[in-house]
This record gives sequence, C-alpha cells and structure tokens, in this order.
Amino acid sequence: MGHLGRMGEPDKRTLRRELLAVRSRLPAGDVEAAAAALAEHALELGELAHARTVAAYVSVGSEPGTLALLDALHARGVRVLLPALLPDNDLDWGVYSGKGSLARVQHGGKMALWEPAGERLGPDAVTGADAVLLPGLAVDARGMRLGRGGGSYDRVLARLERAGAHPALVVLLYDAEVVPLVPTERHDRPVHAVVTPSGVRRFPRSRR
Repeated sequence: MGHLGRMGEPDKRTLRRELLAVRSRLPAGDVEAAAAALAEHALELGELAHARTVAAYVSVGSEPGTLALLDALHARGVRVLLPALLPDNDLDWGVYSGKGSLARVQHGGKMALWEPAGERLGPDAVTGADAVLLPGLAVDARGMRLGRGGGSYDRVLARLERAGAHPALVVLLYDAEVVPLVPTERHDRPVHAVVTPSGVRRFPRSRR
C-alpha cells in the first residue's frame, strides 16, 4: 500500500473536487438507471446473498443510488443497518424496515441525510455485520477507496479492526470512478469489491 502522508492530502482534495463535479452534472435519469443496475449486480454478490446483516447507507443527491438495493435486501429478510451521523462525525446505527423507517436529518451546514428513525443500536453495532457497503468517490486497481473526507468510515473501519471483525467491504461507484490510482495514507484499508452499473470487480481478500 502506498503512503503519501501529508503530501497525499492536496491530491485527495483535488480528486474529490473533480469527481464531485462530474457527479453533479449527471442527469437525474442517468442516476436512476445506475441505481437499478447497481442493485441488480450487488444482489448477485455471494457476500450479500449469504449475509444475515448488512451495514449500508442511504444515498443522497447524485451519489450512486442505494434505495433499490436496500429494499431488495430487506425483502430477502436481511437485517439492514443504516448509519446516523453523530456530532463528532462517528456513526451510530439503526435498522432499516422500509422507506417509512427513514427520517431526513439536517446536520448543521452539511447536506441533509436520510437516517433510521427508530432505535439507535450504538456505534459498535456495525461489528456484527457480514458485509459493509461503503460510500466513496473512487477506488483504484488495488481496492483502495477514496472517501469524501469526513472520516466517518475511517472510524468504522478502525472499529471493525479493533473488534477483530472481518465483514466483506464493498464500495458502490459509477464506472468512471474506478481509476488507476488514488492517493493513500497509512490508515487507509482496501475494499474487497466494487460494484458499478456495468458489473462487479473483486480485489484480493488477502489485502485486508
């Protein structure tokens, strides 16, 4: 794994800005079509087909859409956990039981998020997941993910590591967001698979 340290941060910021600009120009019809294709491919993943509990998230704006996938997993009887953002950017978790179980929450000057409206299970609930679906902006040929920079999922991955939990890590992206290389730092961890509207790409699980 590469280590760019402080030198990597400007590169990460630049790449994030470029990728977000491309997403912001996507027509709504393309976002909707991509969400349907993502759900179809993700549901073919063995890691999700055999999962009893999946930690996921509700997409917002022009992010690759997740609601169709959440509903399909829930219909299969999978226990779907969704995050709730805490003031320190850590994540609590609650159970998804359909669109009616979501509440739109405004976090200060940040964008509003759809979060579980019911009981909070605590930040450690994610350690019981068989698979974790991660948001991101890009992934490279090594499986290294570029996140949005808030640090919430760095905390999730660190919590999984401390607990000795080894769920399948899957990132959902658009096709053009699978890139040759993303800047990395020492704490970054690779994912096991990326799902895009055109299919699935796996990375060696030995690079945990």
